[in-house]
Amino acid sequence: MAEVTPQEVRHIATLARLKLSDAEVESFTRELAAILAYVDTLREVDVTCVEPTAHAVGAHNVFRDDAAQPSLGENMALANAPQRQNGFFRVPKVLDQDTV
Repeated sequence: MAEVTPQEVRHIATLARLKLSDAEVESFTRELAAILAYVDTLREVDVTCVEPTAHAVGAHNVFRDDAAQPSLGENMALANAPQRQNGFFRVPKVLDQDTV
């Protein structure tokens, strides 16, 4: 297993702004060491014939073609508006004129 010290775990916790108990530091020290040991195992795999990729599976554009379509009419867009005025949503005033 990779060597990880409790001081390193405490330092990482400080950077992450986490407060850990002594029991949590002990637990995370073991868990982090196991994770780093697994990463070391992965480094041993020969990947010289593997082509670099951005995704594990082939990715393609799944979006529809961008085509112009008619927009909603005023009545349909405002159909669920609790209040409307002159073709707009009417909402309560939230700012005074002096604060703008």
